[in-house]
Amino acid sequence: MPPPDVEEPLPSAPAATNPAPIDPEQASPPPCNGGEPLPDFVAVVEKVKPSVVAIQTDVGAGSGWIIREDGIIVTNNHVVTGAQTIAVTLDDGSTFAAEEVRTDPLTDLAVVTIGAEDLPAAETGNCEILKVGQPVAAIGNALGLGIRMTGGWISRLGVSIPVSAGQTLDDLIETDAAINPGNSGGPLVNMAGEVIGITSVKVSQVGVEGLGYAISMTTAKDVIDQLILKGYVTRTYLGVGLSDVNSLVAFFNNLAVDKGALVTRVASGSPADEAGLEEGDVIVQLDNEEITNSGELLKAIHSHSIGETVEIVYWRGDTRDTTQATLIESPPPSP
Repeated sequence: MPPPDVEEPLPSAPAATNPAPIDPEQASPPPCNGGEPLPDFVAVVEKVKPSVVAIQTDVGAGSGWIIREDGIIVTNNHVVTGAQTIAVTLDDGSTFAAEEVRTDPLTDLAVVTIGAEDLPAAETGNCEILKVGQPVAAIGNALGLGIRMTGGWISRLGVSIPVSAGQTLDDLIETDAAINPGNSGGPLVNMAGEVIGITSVKVSQVGVEGLGYAISMTTAKDVIDQLILKGYVTRTYLGVGLSDVNSLVAFFNNLAVDKGALVTRVASGSPADEAGLEEGDVIVQLDNEEITNSGELLKAIHSHSIGETVEIVYWRGDTRDTTQATLIESPPPSP
């Protein structure tokens, strides 16, 4: 069986309402440029914990953190996706129902709004000055048992981790701070108590210890701003549904190649449609970049600008061919 299809863009989580600006004048404050380090983890927790929230849904538990005083919370898409009810509990114990949810499945980020004011917003840090070996703390609703912290160090920077067919999280911060279920969406902070990442992924394999990952604020900032500004994230768009090609898929579908991105759907009137691409084509190159799977193709598409024309090399049956497509702005996700 082929891997699951990947839509472009990925669909919104069912919990999301119609895309609309939360604040059309949103502009995140500049990151703190490596503030004065606090004396110890005790001081870090005292500074950050009031900004961390526990998120409880009808499908599980997670974490989040307050980015704006007027009730805007940052978390992971996978914490809220599919949820019909979302409850946000603040550090003082007060609980609010989520009023709006905006999600970006591709980067696993989400913004949740609650009806509260004068909240303690967390400061964000400058990820450009991070170094391997720096101490960090992960603060969140671990195991759904309340807000707690774990400490550790940055062990790698700029990590890419494939998390599903067609989805790879990039620019991750790797840490050996213990990450447990429920930590997702909570902040990873430096010793100045500044948010440098959003806890997202843990490698859970037999014999693997101390491999947790957070989405760097360098990547997250623009996504968060767009979710607040517009309700969704604008990217370049080709207009295809995709699936990975491997030797098994190639055999059962009688394909001429065993690597690439298999086109499973073409949106009517899209750049892909105008370029003549069809269901069953296998894209193996975009401009000068070799494509071996659907995730690589999506990444390559998003690395280009809206209005840019790209050359696409593809196989149709036993014939290798080339076409061109002019990328457009991605449409808003379906409600």
